[in-house]
Amino acid sequence: MRKFPFLLFFLLFIASTLLGQKDIRTISGYIKDAASGETLIGANVYINELGTGTTSNEYGFYSITLPPEQYTIQYSYLGFVTVTQKIDLKENIKKDVELGMESTELMEVVISSEAENANVSDIEMSVNKLDVSTIKKMPTLLGEVEVLRSIQLLPGVSSVGEGASGFNVRGGSIDQNLVLLDEAPVYNSSHLFGFFSVFNPDAVKDVKLYKGGIPSRYGGRLSSILDVRMKEGNSKKMELNGGIGAIFSRFSVEAPIVKDKSSFIVAGRRSYIDVLAQPFLNEDLEGSALNFYDLTLKTNWGFGEKDKLFLSGYLGRDNFGFGDDAGFNWGNATTTLRWNHLFSDKLFSNITLYFSDYDYQIKFGSEADNRFNWDARIKNYSIKPEFTWFLTPDNQIRFGGQSIIYNFEPGNAVGVSEGEITDLTVPEKYGIETAIFVENEQNVNEKISINYGLRLSHFNYTGKGTAYEFENDFIPGVRRRAISSQSYDQWESIKTYVNLEPRFSLKYQMDQSKSFKLSYNRMTQYIHLISNTAASTPVDIWTPSTNNIKPQTADQVALGYFQNFNDNKYELSAETYYKKLDHLVDYIDGADLLLNEFLEGDLLEGRGRAYGLELMLKKNEGRLNGWISYTLARSERQVDGINKGEWYPSRFDQTHNLSITGFYDLNDRWAFSANFVAISGTPTTFPTTRIQQQGYIIPVNVNEDRNNVRIPLYHRLDLSATLQGKKNNQRRWQGEWVFSIYNVYSKRNPFSIFTRQGDAGITEAVRLSVIGNFIPSVSYNFKF
Repeated sequence: MRKFPFLLFFLLFIASTLLGQKDIRTISGYIKDAASGETLIGANVYINELGTGTTSNEYGFYSITLPPEQYTIQYSYLGFVTVTQKIDLKENIKKDVELGMESTELMEVVISSEAENANVSDIEMSVNKLDVSTIKKMPTLLGEVEVLRSIQLLPGVSSVGEGASGFNVRGGSIDQNLVLLDEAPVYNSSHLFGFFSVFNPDAVKDVKLYKGGIPSRYGGRLSSILDVRMKEGNSKKMELNGGIGAIFSRFSVEAPIVKDKSSFIVAGRRSYIDVLAQPFLNEDLEGSALNFYDLTLKTNWGFGEKDKLFLSGYLGRDNFGFGDDAGFNWGNATTTLRWNHLFSDKLFSNITLYFSDYDYQIKFGSEADNRFNWDARIKNYSIKPEFTWFLTPDNQIRFGGQSIIYNFEPGNAVGVSEGEITDLTVPEKYGIETAIFVENEQNVNEKISINYGLRLSHFNYTGKGTAYEFENDFIPGVRRRAISSQSYDQWESIKTYVNLEPRFSLKYQMDQSKSFKLSYNRMTQYIHLISNTAASTPVDIWTPSTNNIKPQTADQVALGYFQNFNDNKYELSAETYYKKLDHLVDYIDGADLLLNEFLEGDLLEGRGRAYGLELMLKKNEGRLNGWISYTLARSERQVDGINKGEWYPSRFDQTHNLSITGFYDLNDRWAFSANFVAISGTPTTFPTTRIQQQGYIIPVNVNEDRNNVRIPLYHRLDLSATLQGKKNNQRRWQGEWVFSIYNVYSKRNPFSIFTRQGDAGITEAVRLSVIGNFIPSVSYNFKF
C-alpha cells in the first residue's frame, strides 16, 4: 500500500505545473524531408526571441505553446537546410515544414542527424542514435550493411564473440534487450547464427538504443531498448533501391499511393549460397537449403489533418536443409497497426496494435514410420495507447498503457520409430502483462531540466495448464523434485506479480557547450530466455514468470558529463553507471532445458551487479570524421549452488572494450572507412586438476569455480572503399561499388576454448575460431 501515496504525490506534482498559465497560442505541425516526404524524427524547432524550443516526436510531429507575439522560428535538422520563418502568433497555427538536403560539399559531410548540440542540451543520457546513412558507410561483412554489428561499436555494447546472436548491454544478457521493429518485439534479431541482422537497411529510417535513463513508456526488459523505426515510403515519387552481393542481394520499391497523402515501401532480401552450390552437390544432398530471406513492408494513409494510419509487417526465415532427411529453420513474423490522432494542437495520440511470432522447426527422417519433428514458438498480441500533451515549451507530458497477451509453446515434439509414436510435447503456457505509465519532461529553469515518471506493471501467469510445486528443503545446485500439482482452466489465474518502476533523469546545463546528467531507472522483466550456452541459439526457449520463477528486476543509476568543442565539431561524453539485478535465472549443472515439463526444478535464482565507465570522443564534420569509444566494465553474478555461493564474472563480462570508427571522403567519388576493435576475452570454466581411472584421464574442477579463466584478447580490423558512379543530373540512376575486407590481418579470434583428451591420454585445450581468415567482398548498390 505504501506505493500508492507515492503515486498520488507524483500526480499532484504534475498537476501543480498546470497552474497559473497565461493567455497562450499554439503552433504545431509535421516536419518532413522535402525530397521524399518522410517525417523527420528529432528535428529542431527553435524560437529565437525566447532562446527555447522543442523537437519533433517519433512521427515528425511538433507542438509549441507561446504567448501571442511575433516570433522568428528556425526549423533545422543536421544535414538539411535550415528554414527560418516569421510568425505572428495571434491564433493557433498549423504549420507543416519541409526541409531540403544541403548540397554535399566535401567539407560539410556529417555523421549525425540530430541537432548540433543535442548530446549536451537534450535531457537524454545513456542513449545512442545511429543514422542509417552512417551505418551504410561502415565496413561490411560480405557486403551487407549491418545494424546490430554497427551498434556494437558504441560504448557499453558488446557481443560474446564472432557470429553470436544478439548483443549485450552494460553487463546484461541478450534476453534483457527489448528489440522493437515499429514497436513490435523481435525475439531473434539475427540471420545466419548472428552474422547478419533481420533489419533491411533500405527499409530502416531510425535506430535508437536506450542503455539507461529509460523513459517510463518503455518496459519489459532489464538492460536496453533498441527502437528501430521503418521508413514510411516516398510520398513524392517512385524510388527503387537495391544491392547485389556475392552471396545475397536486396531490393526495395517505395512510391506514393496518393501524392503527399499516402505511400508504401516493400523491401526484400535473399541469400543464395544454396543456389550457387547446387551444381556441386551429390545426389544425396540435392534439394538442400542454406539460405535466409526477409520481406519488410509498410504503408500509410492520411485521413484529413488529424488522422493517419500506418500498417507495417515483417516476415523473415533462415533455412538449413540437408536433402530430404534433415532440416532446421527458424524465423520471425510481425505486424503493426498504428493510428495517429490529433485531439487538439497540443494533444497527440498514438494507438498501436501488434502481433509478433517467433518459431523454429526441426525435422529428421523422411519416412512416415521413422521420423522426428519438433517445433516451438512464442506469440504476442498487444495494444498500446499513448498520449503526448505539449503543455508549454518547458513542459511535455506523456501517459498511456499497454497490454500484452503471451502464448508460449516450449516444444511440440513427436518421434516415430518403426511406426511407434512417442509424444514428447511440453504443454503451452500463457501470460498477460499490463502496464500504465506517466512521465513529465520539464525545464525547471535555464540550467535544470528533469524527466520523471512512473510505470506500474502487472503480470498474470494463467492457465490452461498444470502448475507444479517443488520441494523447498533442498541442497542448492541439486535438481528439485515436484511434490504437488494443480490444474487450471484457460485464463484462470495461477500467479500474479505487481511492480512499481520509477524513472528519473536530470540535466544541469553548465553553459551552451557543457552539461552534467544523472539518471535512475527500475526495470522489471516477466519473461525469460532459457539458455545455458555461451551464445544464444535459435532453439533457446522462452518461459514466463510463474509460481516458481520470479520476475527479474534491475535498478540502475548513471552519471554523465557531456561537452562539445570547436563549434560542435567535436563531442565528448563520459558516463559511469552501476546496475543491481535480482531474481536472475541460472541452472544446475547438467540441467535438462529442452522438452522438460519439470524445467523449473532445474533452475536457480541469483543476483547480479554491473558497473563501468564509458568514454566516447566523436568528430561530426569534415573530410575525416568518426569516433573513438572505450568501455571499462565488470559484470558479475552470485547464485546459491554455483561457485560455492561467491561472486563470479558472468559469461559476457569484458573488462576492456575499445573501438575506433573512421570515415574519410577523398573526393566526390571515393570514400573510405575503417573499424578497429580490441576487446578483453570473455570468461570460461576450465578444470583445475584431473584424475585417472581405468586408463582414462578425467578433468575435474575441484574447487567448483565458475568462469575461472579468460579467453585471449579479441581484436580485428575492417576496411571499406566506396566508389560512387559519375554524377549526371540528367539521369536518375545512381550507383556505387563497395569494396570491403573483414578481418584484414586474418586474426584467428577465439570464440571459445574447451578441453578434450588427446593422444597418449593428454588433456589438451582446443580453441574454436569462427572466422580465421580475412574475408573480401564486392557489392554494387543502386538507386533509381
